[in-house]
Amino acid sequence: MKRIPSRELLDDDAGTPAEVADSLADIRFLNHYFGGVPTTRRMIERVARSTGRCSFSMLEVAAGSGDLPHSVRNALLPKGIRLEITLLDRCSSHLGNSENKVVGDALALPFPGGSFDLISCCLFVHHLASAEVNIFVKEALRCSRVAVLINDLVRHPVHFAAACAGRLIYRSRITRNDAPASVRQAYTAGEMRGMLQQSGAARTEIMRSYFYRMGAILWNSPASMNGRTRPHV
Repeated sequence: MKRIPSRELLDDDAGTPAEVADSLADIRFLNHYFGGVPTTRRMIERVARSTGRCSFSMLEVAAGSGDLPHSVRNALLPKGIRLEITLLDRCSSHLGNSENKVVGDALALPFPGGSFDLISCCLFVHHLASAEVNIFVKEALRCSRVAVLINDLVRHPVHFAAACAGRLIYRSRITRNDAPASVRQAYTAGEMRGMLQQSGAARTEIMRSYFYRMGAILWNSPASMNGRTRPHV
């Protein structure tokens, strides 16, 4: 299945405030039931095991309503892993009343180097051309102390068919357009690996997850992978 880039309606808030809100609710539903939350949770558990740490500051890029990182934080608490979350989005209306929120450009993060332990994103990278992926990842590596976490879709004909069938249950006409478009312009795991190998990360790991999701961990340094990061409580 060939990748077909396209501009999605939510990229431009091309709808009424109610339609945009319903589309964000659709994304929350898909992340909860179709692999989004478990994928990020598994990556953070992997980082915690590797570093021997139980507390991380995390910037969620293109965060939207922030539901995903907060759901992940709640899922990790019983496991003894704590997250201090900051949300970044290009549009303040997406962030709602969330605390620790910043409006900014994901390709030019408005933070000094090493501002966060983790930089995370979900359903963002497929919006970017390969050259933009490289820019984003380098920015994210610059701002992270430990790792960058990418949670995204896998392009596949069956996934595309499911996204089209989901039009029967999506709340928003925006989602009815954007869900199939997202799958068409998503990357395969092989394409993602090829792009990320050019990022300058110390090491890249890619894991497959439920319902055509993948997670990529880009380690910032060899020390990050071996539990030799500075103590953090």
